[in-house]
Amino acid sequence: MTHPFLNTAIEAAHKAGDLLLKYRDRVDGIPVERKARGDYVSEIDRACEQLIRGELKRRYPEHAILGEEQGRSDGDEHLWMIDPIDGTSNYLRGIPHFAISIALAIKGRVEHAVVYDPSRDELFGASRGAGATLNNRRIRVSSRVVLSEAVLGMAFPFRSRRLLPAYRAMFDSLFEHCEDVRRAGAASLDLAYVACGRLDGYWELALKPWDVAAGALLVQEAGGVVMDITGGDQWLNSGHVIAAPFKLATPMRRAIEPHLTEALRARVASQSNPT
Repeated sequence: MTHPFLNTAIEAAHKAGDLLLKYRDRVDGIPVERKARGDYVSEIDRACEQLIRGELKRRYPEHAILGEEQGRSDGDEHLWMIDPIDGTSNYLRGIPHFAISIALAIKGRVEHAVVYDPSRDELFGASRGAGATLNNRRIRVSSRVVLSEAVLGMAFPFRSRRLLPAYRAMFDSLFEHCEDVRRAGAASLDLAYVACGRLDGYWELALKPWDVAAGALLVQEAGGVVMDITGGDQWLNSGHVIAAPFKLATPMRRAIEPHLTEALRARVASQSNPT
């Protein structure tokens, strides 16, 4: 039996997914605002987030909510983190690779997570200590143990282009050691794919909490490891993340480590030692 919190997230994700599919063939008529280079928000993003917020507030009015489009609402120690369309650019271009991501953190620790891909009707879910599932079937991370056989997911930090020189160096190092690399444009789905073994690992810089929270719990509950780029546990706050099976996580970090700038190290350290 799934937890009531997880059931609520699943119901909200399905309703938001229905809305996305309803308008998928009419995206040319959807008003779109450019937030930054390569970063867009549409009226459908806002409508989906409002729908999800409404479902969560109806069930749990005392909970706080953090969403990509509407910021954070006040509440208690329960914090829902929402990305109403992870992969907005894909959605607006008719590329069927986008997802709804919903996670619940309690006292700062992510406890429940849903990533829903409405195009494929694939729902990934997890509750801490209860494992991870894809359409109610248990999933596990890849069994590969050497980086040379691994296919990795990644994404360039388009919101923080100043990080590109360091990221390119990381990419070159990992690409030299792994079998191949994929860049699909939806972090939550990349992490879900690590959780079910479709990808062997994933890394990215400068993610937001709503980008990574749900997918990271999926990986952990599927038997994988999630760490920040220095090997610590500040991935949710720093936004710099590595996710992989245990035997691949350390080789990935070792390939990345020589290319960490002082600014990247300082970003992670500042989350470990808040002032």
